[in-house]
Amino acid sequence: MTACFTHLQSHDVSVLVEHRPRGLPRVLHWGAALGALRGDDAAALARGVSRQSPPGTLDAAWQVTVSPAEGDGWTGRPGAQLRRAGVLHHARWTETGRTATDADLTVTARDAASGLVLSIRLSIEAGGVVWVEHALRHEGERDAEPVEVEWLEACLPVPTTTDTLTTFDGRWTREKRPVTTAMPAGSTVRQSRRGRPGHDAPTMLIASEHAPLWQAGRAWAAHAAWSSDVTYRVDRVTDAVTLLGAGELLRPGEVVLAPGDEYVAPRVAFSWTSAGLDGLAARTHTWLRARAQHPSSPRPLVLNTWEAVYFDHDQERLLALAERAAEVGIERFVLDDGWFRGRRDDTTSLGDWVVDADVWPDGLVPLADRVHDLGMQFGLWFEPEMVSLDSDVARAHPEWLLHDPGHLDHERELSWRTQYVLDLANPDAYAHVLGQIDAVVREVGVDFIKWDHNRDLVESTHEGRPGGHLQMRAVYHLIAALKERHPALEIESCSSGGARTDLGILDVCDRVWASDSNDPVERQDIQRWTGLLLPPELVGAHVGPTTSHSSGRTTALSYRMATSLMGSAGFEWDILECDESETAALRRFGDLYKELRPVVHTGRVVHADLRDPAWRVTGYATPDASVVVVATVASLEDARAERLRLSWLDPERRYSARVRTEIGAAEYGWIAPEWFTSGGVELPGRVLAEVGLQLPTLWPVQAFVLHVTALD
Repeated sequence: MTACFTHLQSHDVSVLVEHRPRGLPRVLHWGAALGALRGDDAAALARGVSRQSPPGTLDAAWQVTVSPAEGDGWTGRPGAQLRRAGVLHHARWTETGRTATDADLTVTARDAASGLVLSIRLSIEAGGVVWVEHALRHEGERDAEPVEVEWLEACLPVPTTTDTLTTFDGRWTREKRPVTTAMPAGSTVRQSRRGRPGHDAPTMLIASEHAPLWQAGRAWAAHAAWSSDVTYRVDRVTDAVTLLGAGELLRPGEVVLAPGDEYVAPRVAFSWTSAGLDGLAARTHTWLRARAQHPSSPRPLVLNTWEAVYFDHDQERLLALAERAAEVGIERFVLDDGWFRGRRDDTTSLGDWVVDADVWPDGLVPLADRVHDLGMQFGLWFEPEMVSLDSDVARAHPEWLLHDPGHLDHERELSWRTQYVLDLANPDAYAHVLGQIDAVVREVGVDFIKWDHNRDLVESTHEGRPGGHLQMRAVYHLIAALKERHPALEIESCSSGGARTDLGILDVCDRVWASDSNDPVERQDIQRWTGLLLPPELVGAHVGPTTSHSSGRTTALSYRMATSLMGSAGFEWDILECDESETAALRRFGDLYKELRPVVHTGRVVHADLRDPAWRVTGYATPDASVVVVATVASLEDARAERLRLSWLDPERRYSARVRTEIGAAEYGWIAPEWFTSGGVELPGRVLAEVGLQLPTLWPVQAFVLHVTALD
């Protein structure tokens, strides 16, 4: 039996797979579309990239399979690691089935010794994102030995010309810090062990040829669509191709398959581009926007009450805040933490999702009704996965906690925000949370939930075994169940800010909260790097108070509003304290946001590769218009700044470029070009792309909004 081939091709991406008589298939190419292959082209390509003539030897490894193993001569991290009776099991896979279309391939393979059946699916979906899905089922006899899954990871090869690796790190209020290094030698992993991806989440691996640029260069990336513990892996071994991959991080003994059991690994998204980081973002943004559940209505201007009132809930003041919100054009009013029974600070009451009658003697219905009467949606904060020990539910059901009992005694001295985790894989705990939230949503008329998650999971234990995997699956099911009961309900994923902003949570949620920092200087980077994965309409971005609660930095209102415009905009501020001029500015910003959001929330996200590291330039481009937020985060190096080239414009069309002054003027120094100060300029797209516009010498921490529209 000779090898045969499957060529997947769609959205200018190709994946060429070789099927062999024994063993798993191997990917010969993932990247640029190869076009129509004739006759023996695939076989010739296999010969062209082969390692050596058969028979292969262990010191000259075979081409890497879709799940490489030590038995293949692979010296990197195995694609899967399994144990039987506590001993490492070496599976010998034989392909037993295959279905394929132009853009989708599913392969099944069996290991005769264990009775395991492995299913691997590769599919090219909207935007050219290649999704890889693995599932492992135990189909052995009833009395067959159980098999423990230590890991089951998806991986694809990338060229060895990739010499640079970019991943991410961070902390609370400073998420998504890029970390770019030379490609590390050997097998390297980045892992999250927090029960959520975390503020320091790797988020994705990007292998590029040289240091990545926004607008140019070839790059390959991997992202695990999973909202709990993850492993990201790169293998740069000297005797094989380089591999990128990712998968769920499982604790020992967490997934053990008895006959009839199946483990479905999280999906992993792989993206390739020749157009730099903006090209990677465009693929994922296109995929997200093509989903049936992607928000289709305009993203509302939000007011969230957290930094306005914190836990100090006063019905009359909040009604007044709602009135002022409607006056300035707010479309969604969100009541944050502090509304439920006994919740006067963050040490108590999580898990008791009942309106506090002492604070709200008439319930929340009067506030929600007034919000609706004012033409706004009403939103409410929950933290459904958490529980306070000082709560009715914890006192009644201590067995519902997702913790080893011994850990609780220890954590009383090493607390995490004085809150604990509810075991949602426990059917009774799950039913309790679903029932209470459903009742509040139904009674009050809640349109939107801010779904928070404010601590890591530590020593998670469900029925005596590690519980992180089952917990995350239960959370997904819980959110989906709520939305099934309330089809119009929208839900935001917040996890102490941006600690859970992945494609897995966005299978069930409608947007993410990028960070608990409303400091716009920090937000410039948080939002642009979050935007590498998520388009702006899915990323909450609010105008905070004049002085940031998380950094102590004081910034101009115009800067805060320009930064908010880069996402799904809103306010997290006591706007009752604003003076007349500030209130008028808020109203103008609301009008501007509503005018520009069709471009920002549907356009291609673009960035300018400027030399001076003080600049931040983020644009949103449709065929007929662009919105560009230009900002500084530090002082400029040169007295005369660079030119901004709008390289994404159509060279054959003519454009108007002007500064939108509704949010207020940016402060500048020595250089203030005429186009910037006198109403704009009209030029051909070719000129704006090749020559560009002279930037003003903005002072540190200043911003302006450039609006570019086609004239023909």
